[in-house]
Amino acid sequence: MRVNGIQSTDATGTQNVTSVSGQGEGFSSYLQTTASLEQIFEEAAKTYNVPKNLIKAIAKAESDFRPDATSKAGAQGIMQLMPATAKELGVSDSYDPYQNIMGGTKYISQMLQKYDGDISLALAAYNAGSNNVAKYGGIPPFKETQNYVVKVTQYMNDGVAVPNASYTVNGSNQNGSAKGNIQAATVEEAEESYYQSILEQLFSYEDYLKFIELYTKIQEAQQEKEQEEARKQQEEQSDSYRAYQDLKYSPVAMNLLGGGI
Repeated sequence: MRVNGIQSTDATGTQNVTSVSGQGEGFSSYLQTTASLEQIFEEAAKTYNVPKNLIKAIAKAESDFRPDATSKAGAQGIMQLMPATAKELGVSDSYDPYQNIMGGTKYISQMLQKYDGDISLALAAYNAGSNNVAKYGGIPPFKETQNYVVKVTQYMNDGVAVPNASYTVNGSNQNGSAKGNIQAATVEEAEESYYQSILEQLFSYEDYLKFIELYTKIQEAQQEKEQEEARKQQEEQSDSYRAYQDLKYSPVAMNLLGGGI
């Protein structure tokens, strides 16, 4: 949002508009303004070239448009972004509706690009991760994910009514999300960070060291076993060869076989 002029009234009651000139952005870009949810969704859809009904449907299914929503897994905000994913997308505050919706829209746009516009696969990846989509060659056989794809698709086709709510938007971010708070991030980077955060929740650094130690011992034991088996096999082959040589040059064996060995 920019300010092109300041409106004032002189002593005669006549309204005048004084132009704002100078370098860079208008001063209003540093102020805060408000935007409705509908306006935020519209801007996000235009910014990332994603159908507005799709991102509204995702928001409906994920949080029912609640900016303060937090899942048991730690997903946050309207579009339910995992902290690590939000960080990779440049979202500094997942509970800020503007940043959250912009980040979620950017992420689903990356999924749509990854799957050549296939909305079902993009939604499955949004819910279960693209690794699982690749693993199962399509929508994973998870009941939650399958229901999610059906639900969001139905919301999108039927249309979703957005709550009549407005939120504060920092003027310096408005209309500049692609180069402002929402920074570029690849799908691979976001997913790697997401799964890393999951691992950090499951394992401490001490657990990780114990795992490495155990894994190393298993590898060493396996290697020793393979070496022992190779040694035994070599000895057996050597014993068989010596027995053959003994038989070949045995006078008794030669007589029995008519000297044909």
